[in-house]
This record gives sequence, C-alpha cells and structure tokens, in this order.
Amino acid sequence: MDSAEPTIVPTALSKRAARRIIQRAFVLAGRDRNVRQHIREAEVTSLWIIEDWHLAWTLLVRRGRVEFDRHPTRKPDLTLTWRTAEDFFKESEAGERGQERSEVTGNLALRRFIEPVWRAFGVSLGGLLRNPVDGSGDPLV
Repeated sequence: MDSAEPTIVPTALSKRAARRIIQRAFVLAGRDRNVRQHIREAEVTSLWIIEDWHLAWTLLVRRGRVEFDRHPTRKPDLTLTWRTAEDFFKESEAGERGQERSEVTGNLALRRFIEPVWRAFGVSLGGLLRNPVDGSGDPLV
C-alpha cells in the first residue's frame, strides 16, 4: 500500500469516530504557524454541517486561535454545508474549498479567514486517517 493512501476509509467511520478525527484535525490545523498568522485579527463563528450524517459543529476563529465546539451555533457568521460525508471528505482531501461539493452562506467576505484553516485541516485529516491517534498516542477509532 502506498504511504500516501489513507488506511481508514472516512465514510466507513462511525459518526462518533468521524467527529473525533475531525475535531483532532481542526486542533492540529489551529497549531499551524501559517494559519495563526492569517487569522491573527479574525473574529469568525462558522457552522459546519454534513447533512446525511446529521453532524454539525461550530468552528470559532478568534485572534489567532481555532476552537472546535461540538454544539452548533445559532448565529454563525458563515455556514458551510455538505450534502454527504463523501463530499466533505473528498473536498478536504483536495485541500481547497470548492463550490461544487459544498454550499457557503453568510458573510462571504469572512471566507478569507476560513480558507487557510481549511487547507491545514485537509493536511491534518490526511495524516490522521493514515495514523488515527491523539497527542497521547491513544487511538481515535
């Protein structure tokens, strides 16, 4: 097997396992120096939704920090919606947000703060799918 290929098929994960991996990938993305540089003056509350899995979470970008909240916010600045988990994972693998797989609503000018987080998230997610462990070495799935 090629080392670049994920060892876990994301759409085969349970919702709980997927949420844990997604959360961990956002934590790792928030530690990226390049991401922190781009969001140092940002104040964005975004709602992320995967419709077919009925998963929703809040991603807060606050002055250089990225915070993941498992509870959906009621007043997001931006809402990112994917119809299927497959679309979400395919788009994250590509590393760029694409209109063909997701829908973005709200204050679209704030997307510039979400884009670097999204790119770093894709890299982190790929690594976690190859080696699904947390910072302590405990398995995420």
